[in-house]
Amino acid sequence: MLTQDQKEFYDENGYLMVEDVVTPDQLAKLQTITREMIDAARPLKESDERYDLDEGHTAENPRLTRIKLPHMQNPYFWEILTQSRVTEVLNGLLGPNTLINTSKLNTKAPGGGAAVEWHQDWAFYPHTNDDLLAFGLMLEDVDEANGPLMVIPGSHKGPVLSHHVNGVFAGAVNPDDPEFDLSKAVTLTGKAGSMTVHHVRTLHGSAPNMSDRNRLILFYELARADAWPILGSSSYIHALGQRKFWDDIQSRMVTGQPVLEPRLEQVPARMPLPPAPDNTSIFKTQKTAGQKSAFAMG
Repeated sequence: MLTQDQKEFYDENGYLMVEDVVTPDQLAKLQTITREMIDAARPLKESDERYDLDEGHTAENPRLTRIKLPHMQNPYFWEILTQSRVTEVLNGLLGPNTLINTSKLNTKAPGGGAAVEWHQDWAFYPHTNDDLLAFGLMLEDVDEANGPLMVIPGSHKGPVLSHHVNGVFAGAVNPDDPEFDLSKAVTLTGKAGSMTVHHVRTLHGSAPNMSDRNRLILFYELARADAWPILGSSSYIHALGQRKFWDDIQSRMVTGQPVLEPRLEQVPARMPLPPAPDNTSIFKTQKTAGQKSAFAMG
């Protein structure tokens, strides 16, 4: 369970590191499943509904940017979210009624695995309030060399920066934006089994992986159940209709029950529209919109 000091740190800074959030046995099982999933991607020639391929992917040298929705591909990822210390951290920060928005296993390949440009998750899916967060469970050690997550402390209390360029939603902020101050960035490194937490409005990004090791981080994006979606970038929910949407909400409950009275707060929001030419992943959104990189080499 989180201490009061940890909760206050998260409230003030918009991020948190929690060590040893899974047991050694849980970590070993997660690592095994992940390696099996990466191996299963070897024959692929292009990205599909399960995998985003990185440049240079071959059967001999599988290179992925992401495994999509791992909690729907293997039930153990759901078990970790709902029946471990991860669950305790979730309820400690968001209360008893929580749901999952999405999950992803970012498998940043060695030798230049793709960067994630600086952004605020809130820009992708504004809600009626901002009690949303993301967990990043480290499945391997993360250090300065293999593209760690970076955050800007306190940015969750500031503005929602523009994530638009060339007239479309780019999924990233312009590094030349005067309100973007990279000098304040904090790098979140840690041992396998540690977990980062960042608020939905916290500015964050990660550089390319220049090491000879994968950087495997399992991300869960979660919400308090009284935060209802206004719009979601590349979101399936708008095509569901009322009955299927209700069924979908129930299927995404992690703990507690759905809340039918949305909590409305005065939170800044900008709609993620119009979409980028390819908005099938954050990597494709950022690339095809043409946003300037904060990690450009040389």
